[in-house]
Amino acid sequence: MNIQRKYSLPNCTLLLEGLSDVTRAAHFQEMRPELSILVNAECYLSGYNQPLTGGREFFESLVRAVSGYAQEFLSSVPNPQAHNQESELVEFRKVDSNRHRLIIHSEGAPEGFDRSNNPKRPPIEIDLNTVQLFDLVEAVDQFFADTQTLPELSLELQPVTRRYGGASQALVRQAVPAAVGVSSLAVAAIAFNLIPPPQLRSPQPKTDEQSSSTINNITPPASAAATPIAAATPTLTPTLTPTANGKPAVKDLEALLNTVPEITDPSQLRALNRQVYNQVHPAWTNRSGLQQDLIYRLGVAADGAIVGYKAVNKEANLGVGQTPLPNVLYNPATRPPISNEPIAQFRVVFTTQGVLQVSPWRGYARTPEVVGTKITDSKIVKNLNQKLYSTVRQTWSGTRTFTRDLKYRVAVNKNGVIADYEPLNQVAFDYFRETPLPKMFNAIYGSNVAAPNDKEPLAHFQVIFKPSGNLEVTPWKGYQ
Repeated sequence: MNIQRKYSLPNCTLLLEGLSDVTRAAHFQEMRPELSILVNAECYLSGYNQPLTGGREFFESLVRAVSGYAQEFLSSVPNPQAHNQESELVEFRKVDSNRHRLIIHSEGAPEGFDRSNNPKRPPIEIDLNTVQLFDLVEAVDQFFADTQTLPELSLELQPVTRRYGGASQALVRQAVPAAVGVSSLAVAAIAFNLIPPPQLRSPQPKTDEQSSSTINNITPPASAAATPIAAATPTLTPTLTPTANGKPAVKDLEALLNTVPEITDPSQLRALNRQVYNQVHPAWTNRSGLQQDLIYRLGVAADGAIVGYKAVNKEANLGVGQTPLPNVLYNPATRPPISNEPIAQFRVVFTTQGVLQVSPWRGYARTPEVVGTKITDSKIVKNLNQKLYSTVRQTWSGTRTFTRDLKYRVAVNKNGVIADYEPLNQVAFDYFRETPLPKMFNAIYGSNVAAPNDKEPLAHFQVIFKPSGNLEVTPWKGYQ
């Protein structure tokens, strides 16, 4: 079971990815399964393009260092837990009253933050202001309030004796408003010995502030191991996001489709189908070792963002790590949360032959049409047909290894410049690099998977590359 949990503040987002220990699962149909095995942790900080990433050791060290330093900052009493360089991956150092240095050793240092080619990877130093610091503290607070994520991980805070507390009331007024939450307020209170150390595992998690990014594929408990998984479809974890009226909206794929429209327009589905393929296909780098086809149901927003998936068969549930799906989910730090957006559903199959199959979950209600304004004047279309043929013919060279026709839909603008192209059969997907189309498209838009140019009327053609070396270009007649 693959699970992602997100704890988001304006200047900081914690994203945890892990698995559920099936031997500890209480109920197979549990709507929000427990993330008990942490695989990856990512910390996104405002002002930095790359997240800090690491495993369980990195995350636990980050939590301890954040909490220890917050206590030290509020009390002005040194806390060795925040500066334990010898045994911790993460430590904090105070630069001045509004600048705090976060230092990450080895495991927690991502490539994007590495400022040296030194193979020993020197420590990474990141300066945070006080607001950023306490947004990080609050994100940690959201994690501790979530009883379904690493429940065995607890934060042990020791009170500082009152006679050592040197923080002024002005400092308290400055720092506390930036950190409002269970653990953050607990840190402040313990720092001044105002209350005994509280139990940080609140029985009522703050569901209006925490969210589970998207995906959970539930593996059945041991008692259900003999039950066919196809008959017991896995359940997605709900995502709780505040709405305009302040009420949280459930955001798992099943519940979401009960509250928002489902995208069923064939033409829009056809366009989204391409976007899903373009995201998953290049990310699937290791295509060997599959014993059976892995089948998934995907939820996709109108802009092509993959917002959820779940396994359809048992093999897919167990083999999600062999697919790129966890890596192609939309990034909550760079895209607004999914709100009341229409959602499309797709069936994605990773076959044992290494072929990726993507199709609408319910199929097409009718033949899809190409979206956008079209050039229909017959004389212009004829001239553009000849121009496209000449351009492709002149640039098509090299060894041909395919044995079947490669069929594409190619669109050009009034000047004959390629604006879009789309494979129409599987062999066209597999051998597209043996055609000049991706190079032509990339030369104009800088990417082979860029969104098609639909800002102006286009003329559409069917282009067929034959194994014999012959080329056919004819006006578009529609999808077969």
